[in-house]
Amino acid sequence: MKLVVGLGNPGRQYVATRHNVGFEVIDRLAAKFGWMSAGDFDRLAKNKFEALMYDGLAGSEKLVLLKPMTYMNLSGQSVQAAMAFYQVEPADVMIVLDDVALPVGKIRIRAGGSSGGHNGLKDIERAVGTDKYPRLRIGIDAPPPRVPQRDYVLGRFPDEQKSVIEQTYARACDAIVTWIGKGISIAMNQFNAVEEKKET
Repeated sequence: MKLVVGLGNPGRQYVATRHNVGFEVIDRLAAKFGWMSAGDFDRLAKNKFEALMYDGLAGSEKLVLLKPMTYMNLSGQSVQAAMAFYQVEPADVMIVLDDVALPVGKIRIRAGGSSGGHNGLKDIERAVGTDKYPRLRIGIDAPPPRVPQRDYVLGRFPDEQKSVIEQTYARACDAIVTWIGKGISIAMNQFNAVEEKKET
C-alpha cells in the first residue's frame, strides 16, 4: 500500500497559500481517483492520526491520503502515526510540499535526501528516523527582496500565476499516479526529465 501526505497548515486563513500546495494536491488526487469532488476532502475525510485522512483503491493498490492537522512544523507526528498503524515502509510514503528554490510551475521528485531547510520535512525526518522517503516538491518561487520568507510562503499566488499552479497540481497528481503504479525511478525519469527539458 501507499501513503501520500500533503503538507500544509490547517485553518481557513491558510487555504490556497503557497505553503499549502501539498493540501491542494491531496484534494485533486482524491478527485482524480473518483473518490469525491475536488474541494470535498475536508468534509468527507476521517479525523485520524491528528490528520484528515481518506483511504481507497488506486487501481489494485491500497492508498491512504493524509493532510496533517498539526501545523507544518509538527507534521512528523501525523506521518509517523499513520506509518505505524498501516505498517508502511518509508519508501512507500510520498510527501508533497512547497519549495522556494523552484520556480512556480516546476515539480521535482526525489527518492530521499535533505530537508532543504523545510520545517515539515525536518520534523518528518525526526519522527520517522530517516530521510529515505520519496518527496514531490512544487515550486512557489523565491521571496522577493526584503520580503521575509515566512510572510511569503503564507501568502497566496497572484492572479497571473493561478492557471500555472493549477496545471502544476495536475502534473503533480499524474506523477504520483505514476509512482504508485510504476515506482519512484520511472516517476523521476518521466517527470523530472520533462521539467529539465523545459529549462533548456
